[in-house]
Amino acid sequence: MKKFTTYLLSILILIHPTLIPANANNINLPDIGTAAVTTLSIGQEIEMGDYYTRMLRGSAPIINDPMLNDYINSLGNKLVGNADSVQTPFHFYIMQSNVLNAFAYFGGNVVIHSRLIINTDTESELASVMAHEIGHVTQRHLARAMESRNKNSPYFWGATLGSLLLALANPEAGIAAISGTLAGSAQSQISFTQSNEQEADRVGLRTLAKAGFDPHASADFLQKLSDEMRFMSKPPEILLTHPLPDSRLADVRNRAGQYQKKQIPSSLSYYLAKARLVILLGNNKNTVQLLLQDYQKINNAQTKVAIVYAAALVDYRGQDYAAAKAKLQPILDNDPNNVWFVDLMTDIDLGLNKKTEAINRLLVAIKANPNSLALQLNLANCYIENKDYQKATGLLHRYTHQYSDDSNGWDLLIQAYQGLRQRAQEMTARAELLALQGQFPQAITLLQNAKTQAKGNALMLARIDARIAELEQLQTRYAAFRR
Repeated sequence: MKKFTTYLLSILILIHPTLIPANANNINLPDIGTAAVTTLSIGQEIEMGDYYTRMLRGSAPIINDPMLNDYINSLGNKLVGNADSVQTPFHFYIMQSNVLNAFAYFGGNVVIHSRLIINTDTESELASVMAHEIGHVTQRHLARAMESRNKNSPYFWGATLGSLLLALANPEAGIAAISGTLAGSAQSQISFTQSNEQEADRVGLRTLAKAGFDPHASADFLQKLSDEMRFMSKPPEILLTHPLPDSRLADVRNRAGQYQKKQIPSSLSYYLAKARLVILLGNNKNTVQLLLQDYQKINNAQTKVAIVYAAALVDYRGQDYAAAKAKLQPILDNDPNNVWFVDLMTDIDLGLNKKTEAINRLLVAIKANPNSLALQLNLANCYIENKDYQKATGLLHRYTHQYSDDSNGWDLLIQAYQGLRQRAQEMTARAELLALQGQFPQAITLLQNAKTQAKGNALMLARIDARIAELEQLQTRYAAFRR
């Protein structure tokens, strides 16, 4: 594993930080300065985070699978619920990438690369990475860095952040943008401090332990990364400098040893999520086989079920719906309220053209799991497949109102309006999808065109005008981050 040269690079493109846990009963965190409120308010952090999240949606391979989104946010929120000094809402995303990586940025946004999830051996290892990233956010390291560097303009830092995020999606363009942003600025002006790293390490480990995960998993995962890096080629110098020193790993194990060693089993959802990532992302058969071999070696109740689920997923992906159903039915019968199993079985139902059966299955499952966003989206999709567009739009109106930042809801609403041949409404939904991707000019143009389709509908015209005004305001405010 390697460490980034600058403070921003250390936080934003973090393969895995050096974890330095302290005494479980007495954690003394270093004093790294002010609360950073004079440079960047919490509200400004949230606003900047919103802008860069939109940019990521438009340029990076963010995974929009509802089941995986539910899982990673459930895990993340469990950690956040046990973290100290939480001042922002948190959002967790999975990015499809073969790079072992995770990063956090303004406003409580944390992105985990898919390979990192797949390469972890336990849920505690995955949680250790996420807890560290949460620590960077709660301790406001980016804002504090602004405070300590002569109160540099947030817009300079915002532009730098944007360049780094762009590099994740398009390395060639991103590196050029980084060079342009940092031109004329001494590298030392944004140097990373050991105090910041240490604070995030300790805060993350405390969060991990309080949330009920194994603190020793941090050192275990770090050891695995260190071993793996010995066989990897050198990453670009602009991003990485040197491998992880062995002395730091020893320090991690020494400090983790002050926590009681516990056997914390990984959840069934963890194993199902890994299987879903490997199979649905189209990884080669060898990758799938290696995962299943790992599950067979673990050989516990959870992995036995996950192997069956994986086999059903493989059949479903290969459009052998009858075989998929035969494999999935026994574990669904044994656990009828399991959202993962219901979700897959309804997809199989649709493949077998049993749309009414899929809808009825989901209606029952939602009563048992009313907070499952994946099931709500699945039901909307089933309504659309059954050409019951009115029910779909009714459900999706509520969904997009409550979860306006979920592109899945808007995408399904577009399909429902297409089915109803309501062109103006379809165009407004498309505009929302564009806005979520940071494409404000295109969204505004589409809304203006939608007005021609809504002639005579005074209420809808008023709503479109109001939304245009809101997007224009966002476009103006966020323009500063592109400078």
